Amino acid sequence: MGDHMASQAKERRTQDTGPDTDEVLTADVLVIGGGLVGGTLACGLAQHGISVLVAERDDPAGWMSNAYDGRASAVALGCQKVLDALGIWRHMGEACQPIDDIRIADKNAPLSMHYHRHEAGDEPMGYMAENLVTRRAIQTRLGELEHATLLAPVEVIGTTRDAHGVEATLADGRRLRARLLVAADGRRSPTRETAGIGTKGWRYNQDAIVVTVEHEAPHNGTAIEHFLPAGPFATLPLTGNRSSIVWCETPAWTKDLIALPDDRFKAEFMARFGDHFGDVRFVGPRFSYPLSLQVADRYTDHRLVLVGDAAHGMHPVAGQGMNYGLRDVAVLVEELVRAHRLGLDVGAPDVLRRYGQLRPVDNAVMLAATDGIVRLFSNDWQPLRLARTAGLAVVDKMGPLKKLFMRHAMGTVGVIGGVPRLMQGRAL
Repeated sequence: MGDHMASQAKERRTQDTGPDTDEVLTADVLVIGGGLVGGTLACGLAQHGISVLVAERDDPAGWMSNAYDGRASAVALGCQKVLDALGIWRHMGEACQPIDDIRIADKNAPLSMHYHRHEAGDEPMGYMAENLVTRRAIQTRLGELEHATLLAPVEVIGTTRDAHGVEATLADGRRLRARLLVAADGRRSPTRETAGIGTKGWRYNQDAIVVTVEHEAPHNGTAIEHFLPAGPFATLPLTGNRSSIVWCETPAWTKDLIALPDDRFKAEFMARFGDHFGDVRFVGPRFSYPLSLQVADRYTDHRLVLVGDAAHGMHPVAGQGMNYGLRDVAVLVEELVRAHRLGLDVGAPDVLRRYGQLRPVDNAVMLAATDGIVRLFSNDWQPLRLARTAGLAVVDKMGPLKKLFMRHAMGTVGVIGGVPRLMQGRAL
């Protein structure tokens, strides 16, 4: 069956004619959503001989445009090892900026917390990767893998699951069949909603303005996070003298800021950014995104798994959103590859049980941490602000505790259930 699926996938990738509405494509796993998490998952499964169909609604041609997304993601060291082990990193590494320093300050307080890479080892704490760079790398890697088929752009209009497998129907009439369905289609996941899996969460009184800037002075691989009363203002290093800015404000003020003329927008920006990098020039358009916390009631169902934002979404304050999606990937790939090698049904409840038990707990720890940070720092009450500043300074002086925090953020320790082999850079 595996050889037949691989042959069919290879034929589909090279087909130039329009789709046959009676066509039925089959694979071991169907992933709905080919973004940063879903695409990485597909690469991991296909690399280990599990045939995968990826149904992606966006047109890959759009990923070639610098105006596509605007966002950049912090890739923790442990998650960089996942991308490297799955053959994705070699297509993106040169376009990613190592993070060598992290500085955290509360407003304009004189005391702060400073992480330096050499306090935890010789490797960078992580990397900054523009989302469009990562998506292009995933697309390239999928094209190299015999057992992967990317269908894009396509619209999934319905899914069904029974005792034997799953089936999805595309808007063009084609049907996709597999043993397991993976929902990687974002926070508003239609796949999750169709399955009747509810969510819990709340909207923050913050939107994130995202913009890329070029500046005169080098950033030296330093990420800076200032906590301001309206929310965090993060300066995240990109390649060259460029930085990605994540600027949190109230939704009403965000709307007004985005609409300002260039000179007034720059004045508001510089009032928060400061002059330590010299003059700046904005590169590309301004984007804004609503901020919320959301978690699914469960991560698994009959022949269904949720990963990434379909399962959990957090505030970007700690830069861990993509990383916790890649932790999902590392655990799920390991479980499915083990089952596949034993000749088991990859969609069987026993195969999915460990993922469904471990990942909600691990994610809940970070969801609670990010929510607590937002609530603690997004205010300007003087006594609390003094206590926060003192707390940052104390942790900065406590070497062992500080090192432990760094290693947790890097993904090299502290994963519930143990650090997966892929996050250790080890083969499965």
